Amino acid sequence: MGREITTEIIEFIKENPNLSSKGIHEGLKSGVGYATVKRVISRLVSDNLVQQHGNGKARKYLISPAYDLFYPIDIDSYFQKEVDDRSIKDGFNFTLIRDVLSHAHLFTEDELKHLDTLQEIFKANSSKLSEVEYKKEMERLSIDLSWKSSQIEGNTYSLLETERLLKEKETASGKTKDEAVMLLNHKDALDFILENPTYLKPLTVARIEDIHSILIKELGVDRNVRVRRVGITGTNYKPLDNEFQIREALVDMCLLINRCENVFEKALLLLVLLSYIQPFVDGNKRMARIVSNAELLANGYCPLSFRTIESVEYKKAMLLFYEQNNITAFKKIFIDQFEFAVNTYF
Repeated sequence: MGREITTEIIEFIKENPNLSSKGIHEGLKSGVGYATVKRVISRLVSDNLVQQHGNGKARKYLISPAYDLFYPIDIDSYFQKEVDDRSIKDGFNFTLIRDVLSHAHLFTEDELKHLDTLQEIFKANSSKLSEVEYKKEMERLSIDLSWKSSQIEGNTYSLLETERLLKEKETASGKTKDEAVMLLNHKDALDFILENPTYLKPLTVARIEDIHSILIKELGVDRNVRVRRVGITGTNYKPLDNEFQIREALVDMCLLINRCENVFEKALLLLVLLSYIQPFVDGNKRMARIVSNAELLANGYCPLSFRTIESVEYKKAMLLFYEQNNITAFKKIFIDQFEFAVNTYF
């Protein structure tokens, strides 16, 4: 019943913007009480789905520009439809970074409170470790991240084989050379970030390209921003194919990140936007996970290993952002993985 009332109120506000809560209540057909309507509207405002303006009796409501970002979508039902049957935003949304994300708060107050509490636990736990112990835990997380990040991209090394490769430089039998190089490069990029924690502060396109160069070394992948079209498996979303527009989107992203004050929002934005823009021929999602963690580490926050996320769930959350600009599934992954990292490492 609660979801039905919420949906009815959202649809009514869509069709009748700039009404007061009383006007909304009077226009509903379900006969729900005024107090319930006010409570639902208040929650919708808190969740960035509805925007309010004016004060007191003059307060009016309309759908938020960030509505697409946060509207709850049943991801399983969404992907029951084949790719050609899904109604999607098939091209790059030029207003997303400048007009929507620049004014949106990605986390609710409760979500931020939860993340801040976890961060305090991380700070308390890590402060008790010696330098040697801290480095040991960071190495453990780096191995887990290198393994999972590469596995999401199709690498077939197991976690144990990855550990042996990264610690002892011993390759696994039956695996390709490129798989080993991918993992070694990933660890090199992480090591670079750990040795140069403020390298991406402020964030610039040139420095993003530098990290990407480490990730794709000896893999036969073009360096720097791509100059040709790329496609993404499993979706009809088409990334930008113009080098100048790609660079412009990256500059806009860097400006957004550098202006943003909340570290969790910075890290989440980097995860989704570097993947969404697809600035490189290959390595975009690996790049996003590295740079997102660089932002966390540069500010003394717990990094993420993504160890427990299923590759298919990660990809579905990313496709949902590509196709609908909806961040809800990916935000849940971020929160869950931050909680896992705090409770597992250090």
